Amino acid sequence: MAYVIAAPCVADYACVDLCPVQCIAPLPQDAAFDTAEQLYIDPVRCIDCGACRDVCPVSAIFFEADLPVRWRHYAEVNAAHFRVPAR
Repeated sequence: MAYVIAAPCVADYACVDLCPVQCIAPLPQDAAFDTAEQLYIDPVRCIDCGACRDVCPVSAIFFEADLPVRWRHYAEVNAAHFRVPAR
């Protein structure tokens, strides 16, 4: 399991700065950052350290098993952000 960013995310990038494995995107320097609805955690790269959760100003980051029912689909939303489209 991994951490998941859910609906309350306001794209404050404090979590990006603290992530030791850089598994949160988009980054502030990415072109997509200014138009992103939220930030996303790559479930493959996440090491479950929780550093991101502790700095989130709106408590939008949850351990996958602890996602509120209304936001459970965000586990797939986060994972889908990192999938490479089939060619």
